[in-house]
Amino acid sequence: MYEEKTFEEILEYQKNNKPIIQKYGKYGNLAKKYLEEYNFGKYLVLGGDLPEYLHNIDKQANELYNVIYDKLSKKKEYQKTQDYIKNIQIENEIQKLIEEEILNELVYV
Repeated sequence: MYEEKTFEEILEYQKNNKPIIQKYGKYGNLAKKYLEEYNFGKYLVLGGDLPEYLHNIDKQANELYNVIYDKLSKKKEYQKTQDYIKNIQIENEIQKLIEEEILNELVYV
């Protein structure tokens, strides 16, 4: 590709053809890392569809988070109280449960 080009032509080519850097959210990045380390076959099969797949994981994770949060926050054991520390503990427990569900249902598949 660069064999017969001048230095200036190479610099111009590189300037005009920068690689596209994809940015993913938390769960997209976790899914990518999981695929690279534990499911490399699926990673290779996805090929050019990988960015769309990972963006979709992020989107689904956000939707699932909202659905589960709404469902759990209506349960009696996760209702807010007058105790600030207890509310923080409740919020942490909800987030932990949601995180487990998202990882098991979307990321580690």
